[in-house]
Amino acid sequence: MIANPATKYTAFPPVQLADRQWPNRTITQPPIWMSTDLRDGNQSLFEPMNAEKKMRMFKLLCDIGFKEIEIAFPSASETEFGFVRNLIEGGHIPDDVTIEVLTQAREHLIRRTFEALKGARKAIVHVYNATSKTFRDNVFGMSKSEVVQMAVEAVKLIKAQAEAMPETEITLEYSPELFTATELDFAKEVCDAVTAAWGATPERKVILNLPTTVEIATPNIYADQIEWMHRNLARRDSVIISLHPHNDRGTAVAAAELGLMAGADRVEGCLFGNGERTGNVDLVTVALNMYTQGVHPGLDFSDINAVARAFEHCNQLPIHPRHPYVGDLVFTAFSGSHQDAIKKGFSAQEAAEQWSVPYLPIDPADVGRSYDSVIRVNSQSGKGGIAYLMETEHGVVMPRRLQVEFSGVVQQHTDAHGGEVSADGIWTMFARTYLEATTPIRYREHHLFEQGSNQGIRLNIDIDGTPHILTGEGNGPINAAVHALQSAGINIQVRSYEERSMVPMGEDGNARACAFMEISGKGGDKSGGECYGVGVDSNIVTASIKALLSGVNRLGAARMSGEQSQAA
Repeated sequence: MIANPATKYTAFPPVQLADRQWPNRTITQPPIWMSTDLRDGNQSLFEPMNAEKKMRMFKLLCDIGFKEIEIAFPSASETEFGFVRNLIEGGHIPDDVTIEVLTQAREHLIRRTFEALKGARKAIVHVYNATSKTFRDNVFGMSKSEVVQMAVEAVKLIKAQAEAMPETEITLEYSPELFTATELDFAKEVCDAVTAAWGATPERKVILNLPTTVEIATPNIYADQIEWMHRNLARRDSVIISLHPHNDRGTAVAAAELGLMAGADRVEGCLFGNGERTGNVDLVTVALNMYTQGVHPGLDFSDINAVARAFEHCNQLPIHPRHPYVGDLVFTAFSGSHQDAIKKGFSAQEAAEQWSVPYLPIDPADVGRSYDSVIRVNSQSGKGGIAYLMETEHGVVMPRRLQVEFSGVVQQHTDAHGGEVSADGIWTMFARTYLEATTPIRYREHHLFEQGSNQGIRLNIDIDGTPHILTGEGNGPINAAVHALQSAGINIQVRSYEERSMVPMGEDGNARACAFMEISGKGGDKSGGECYGVGVDSNIVTASIKALLSGVNRLGAARMSGEQSQAA
């Protein structure tokens, strides 16, 4: 039986702030955004990112528009240190992006951190120490004055190190860790001592990061704490107040939004809420929440699918299908009444008018999503039943997005013909749609060869009935095949790739490889949308190339259909 909470837990006391102002405010401009995907997010993964994934994530964050990115805890390991050096020495940091690094308030770690930053044009050095009573008494055995001294000595060392490295513009960030569990007057005392030791001025501001290291109270209490600090800090005009909400109570987004209303200037978090325990605040949700209220967040999520696929690749974490704005199912209505209202809303929506479609708080097109998935009829029962029969009868375990896509094909058939569709009938439709799509490109054969450190491919195909031999190179067979197609003017992007063993029922010894590939026009071309290709073969590389060509053919067919619709 669950314990009696009244005897085990104590409600967090309210902040004495009788004239609080934040409830009457709204968010009218975006904050300074700081991504900690490469540090806080990375350290919370089952398997931390390797060098390739860290670089891809860094470039993704730059492309989205983040101007401050916490890239590493360089004193924690050689891997982290090396990544910082690679970014600096390789010239990978855009001129308008400031890197940030984290260090504890310990001398040898601070010195190691500055070694990592040599040659950087500008950087934020983020130092922290715990300040709450529990940590003071039970973890460190330190008095309040000793905690203040630890913070001040660390700041003085950082200041001296920064002065010894004048070629790098250093900004100080300080976090009183466990801020929300620290007495407010003591949190102010530590923060004021830090800004005084640094010599903060309006021209040389200090970032004071006030984190919900562990979320222990309702978001309104966090807002009260932020407003109290905002109104009582010394040298407020020389301080940037930063928020770093965690999601232990499931209210990190609300805490961030209320904290901004309470006077904060900056938000730290991760894409899609990655981070320790239940995660950091989800920066995508906070940003797109602003967007739906008429405030441009200054971040680009116009191709949310591309961001999601890159995130899943780098973090090896799935995005929940119900995740706000990005989940595979968030723009799909399964309820008949919802679908009817959405259809009528689309019919009434004028392009120049305020967005007002029932059940859709944001126009899916604004995040690069098509309308097809929104208006699908009976997709829940269809999708689930189709996926079950395809797996149990034919051994094909379809990815979720392919389930949704293929259910539309089956739905068109049932709408036109009515009646029940058997498992064999579903397989016939699947094969005709994905495996037998040979127009305009038909696969003949391929040959792989080594080209230095790259993989080369010689691809023998028919294009509109004419034989072609295409050659390409890449970091693997699929990448090489994409480059080979590009040499013929076929420009596509592989968004996701999965391979599975296909074992039809009763044929345990007859497994074949089944490859699924999601592609789009290169550069996010939406003229034909995104679609899947599927390939089946005893050889996984051959299955993969067949899947690629299947997707190219289907993408071309979708474009042709769209052009005909526009002409009509």
